[in-house]
Amino acid sequence: MNVVVLGAGIIGISTAWHLLERGHDVTVVDRQPDAAMETSFGNAAQISVSYCEPWANRDTPLKALKWMFRNDAPLLFRPQLDPLQWRWCLQFLAQCNDAAFERNVQQLVALGAYSHTALKAVVHATGIEYHRLERGIAHFYTDQKSFDTAGDAAALMRKYGVERRVISTAELLEIEPAFSLFAHRIVGATYTASDESGDARVFTQALAQRCAERGARFLYGHDIVRLETAGNAIESIAVSANTISTNGQNDTEIKHLKPDAVVVACGSYTAPLLRTVGVDLPIYPGKGYSATFKLLKPERAPFVSTIDDQVKCAMSRLGDQLRVAGTIEVGGYDLSLDTPLARARCHMLARRIEEVLPGVCDTRLEEEGGAPQFWTGLRPATPTNIPFIGQTKVRGLWVNAGHGTLGWTHGAGSGKALAELMSGEQPAMNFGFYGMAARRSAPVAA
Repeated sequence: MNVVVLGAGIIGISTAWHLLERGHDVTVVDRQPDAAMETSFGNAAQISVSYCEPWANRDTPLKALKWMFRNDAPLLFRPQLDPLQWRWCLQFLAQCNDAAFERNVQQLVALGAYSHTALKAVVHATGIEYHRLERGIAHFYTDQKSFDTAGDAAALMRKYGVERRVISTAELLEIEPAFSLFAHRIVGATYTASDESGDARVFTQALAQRCAERGARFLYGHDIVRLETAGNAIESIAVSANTISTNGQNDTEIKHLKPDAVVVACGSYTAPLLRTVGVDLPIYPGKGYSATFKLLKPERAPFVSTIDDQVKCAMSRLGDQLRVAGTIEVGGYDLSLDTPLARARCHMLARRIEEVLPGVCDTRLEEEGGAPQFWTGLRPATPTNIPFIGQTKVRGLWVNAGHGTLGWTHGAGSGKALAELMSGEQPAMNFGFYGMAARRSAPVAA
């Protein structure tokens, strides 16, 4: 089968790899000059099967109201004159109850466990190196009331096969001594040894290269003009190069690709593209931020990837750098980094790292002589946090999108699962694929 994959992030490239594994011909289209240049570029670097709680829970509505007037709030809703945003918010609120929370957790853990196994298989087969650290993930708390609820979350994860355990501050320091100077503020933590971390961009670009070596065709620097249908089936995709020609003019020649099947894996841009052919999915962008700092004292930097519960940010070591990522801003497709709000959220990450790991990183801002690498990307969020993986009502048109903050965690498995479905196979996990009911089977252990 001749397949065109739209999008060269971790989801699209993983899908391409697994399609190639099953003997399909693959073409990948992306508007950027290389793979993983948008949402997969600067994420938190965590493979966090055990930390996949949906944003929607019974406490979120009240917290979101309190946070609406804080520029550095972990979850910030910015109301827009956009009916799609309001519809998404109402659907999100409908998920803010205990029954929906557990139901969604079960799905996310199943996909995460399946994906972690798939990632390990790809790494074993390819030998890709991407600053991988198999040291687990810790989650520390500075508020006793918040820590008191950590046991419930850990128990829920254990119920579905993930060994997330509650530990004391002393146990945390045995696992990761780097937090010793901040230990007086930490009241406790949780830890999952089976989780890991690594650079999603480095991995994705290396996997894209492996795909090219196996015969995949890449149309980088190409915009998707439109999806073209005939009856109720996909007929072709119109694309055009977005590069500047030698005479200084835009190359606007439109090419028509006519594959047997199309996979839309365009992250937050998946929903508006699919709506043009009558497929309406509740995927809305959540703007996330990250900062990458050079290590000044590598011997004092953490090796264990960690979540800071107070500010809801994650930190992961990537060689001689520390990646810090967090906060979600639901306010449309804005990608600016130079607004007062964006600067406030970026600077919050720098201040927090200096507070938790004093002197370990060069957290100076540009005006202070430093060189932090601030970044922002749009997380394609669904109200449940469960992605859409499967076939749409348009024959030959498939979707793999809506992974929110878990694209790196769920990428390898999402790509494998969709490739299996497209090849007439049934993925071996209890997950509700788009247009299909969840299989009723035993939970998959991580």
